[in-house]
Amino acid sequence: MENLVRKAEALAERYGVSYYEIRITRVTASHLSIRNGQLDELSLNTEMGIGVRAFNGAWGFSSANDMTRAEEAIKTAMKIAKLSRGDSRIHLGDPVRDRAEIKVRKPFTDIEVEDKLALVKEIDSLLEGERIVSRETAYGDGLKEQLYFNSLGSEIETVVPRVRVGFSVTARENGEMQTYWRYFGGTAGWELVEDIDFPYWAELVKEKALSLLHARSPPSGEFEIIMDPELTGVFIHEALGHAVEADSVKNGDSILAGKLGERIAVEGLTVVDDPTLPGKYGSYVYDDEGIRGKRVEIIRDGVLVNYLNDRETSALLGLEPNGHGRAQGYAYQPLVRMSNTYVEPGSWSLEEMLEEVKNGLYMAGDKGGQVDTASGTFTFGATEGYIIENGEIKDMVRDVAMSGSILEVLRNIRAVGKELRVEFPGYCGKGQVVPVDDGGPHLLTRALVGGLR
Repeated sequence: MENLVRKAEALAERYGVSYYEIRITRVTASHLSIRNGQLDELSLNTEMGIGVRAFNGAWGFSSANDMTRAEEAIKTAMKIAKLSRGDSRIHLGDPVRDRAEIKVRKPFTDIEVEDKLALVKEIDSLLEGERIVSRETAYGDGLKEQLYFNSLGSEIETVVPRVRVGFSVTARENGEMQTYWRYFGGTAGWELVEDIDFPYWAELVKEKALSLLHARSPPSGEFEIIMDPELTGVFIHEALGHAVEADSVKNGDSILAGKLGERIAVEGLTVVDDPTLPGKYGSYVYDDEGIRGKRVEIIRDGVLVNYLNDRETSALLGLEPNGHGRAQGYAYQPLVRMSNTYVEPGSWSLEEMLEEVKNGLYMAGDKGGQVDTASGTFTFGATEGYIIENGEIKDMVRDVAMSGSILEVLRNIRAVGKELRVEFPGYCGKGQVVPVDDGGPHLLTRALVGGLR
C-alpha cells in the first residue's frame, strides 16, 4: 500500500495531475437461482481490482483486474487526464482517515452453499400449485471490501454486506397469464433470510397471480389515485430522483434545473434520499469518491432544497457535497446516484384517504416504466389495481399504468399517509447498475390512467 502511494505521488508530479483517487475493491459473492425445480445458476465468485481516476480539469480513468498491473492503471489514468485537460472544477475538502464496517448478526459468508441451495429449493417447493405454470426463485449475497485513498491524504476502508432473495410465479387459465413477485433485501447478513416468513409470502404471491387472471381491464382517463408505499417509492425514485441527480441538472437534462428554492410540490410533501438508513439495500457509509454519505432532504414542505451530487457537480453548482458518487464496481467511474429514496410520512390514514375518493383507483406495486427527466413526463405500470367507488375498494384491475407530468402530479397531491415503508430493494440502471431502495407512505394524487401495452 505504501509503495503504491509513493508511485502514485511520483506519477502525479510527472504528469502534472492536480488530484487523483484510487479504489481497490474485493467482492465475495454467491448467486443461486431455481426455475421450475431445476437449478438455473449456482456461482461463487471473488473478484478484486483497482480503479484509478485522475483530474486535470477533466477526468482520466483506468482500471485493472490484476493488481500486478496497478502501476500501469495509475499511469494510464494520469496520461488521459493530462491529454484531456479541461476547465471543470471539483470539490476537494479535507483528508479523511477511517474504517467503516456495516455489522451483521450472522455473516452470510459463514453459511455453507448447501444451506443457501436448500433455501431456494424450499422456496421453490412452496411456490408449486394448481394453475401455476412457472415459478422462479433467486438468492444473492455480496461482501464488498474497499480501500480508497486520494492525493489529499484520505485513506478509507469500508466493508458493506448485501443480501437479496426474491421469487415469482406465473399463473395461467383459459389462455390468460399473469405474474406476481416479491423481493427482500438489505445491508444485512443471513439473519435477514431467517426473519422472513416464506410460507406466508409464497401463498400471497400465488394468490395474487391467480386473482389477476380474473381481474378486469382498467378504465382510461384522469382519476384520483392512491399509490401504495411501493408505487410511491417507484414514482419518487424514477420521476423525481433522477431529475435531481446533479449530473442531469448540469447537463441540462432535468426539468428541475435552476429550480432550487422554488415550490414544486404541495406544501407538506418532504422527499429524502438517505444512505445512512440502517439495514436498507441502498445504504453505505462512504461513497466511491471518499465522501461520507448523508441524509439529504430533496424537497422540504413542497420546496426543492437540494440536488444529489458528487465532487464535480457540487463544485460546479456551488453545493455542499453530500456523498452520492457511486460506481457499479472498480472498473467504473462514479456517477451521481440515489441510495434509499422515499417520501416522509404525513398524518393521513389509508381509511381517511379512501373516504376522499368518489371515483378513482388504488394502485399497488411496481411493474416498470419510463421517465423523461428533460420533459418531465413519466409512465409507470402497477402490479395490481382496484377501482374505488365512494370511498370503498371494489373490483381488481390488471395491466394498469399511470402517467403524466412529474410537476403536476406532485402539485396535485392531496394527502400523505402516516405509515412509512422503505423495503423495496432493487437495482437502478444508469449506464451502470447499483443497489437502491425506495418507498414511502400511501399518497393521494391525480394522474392519467390506462392499460399497459
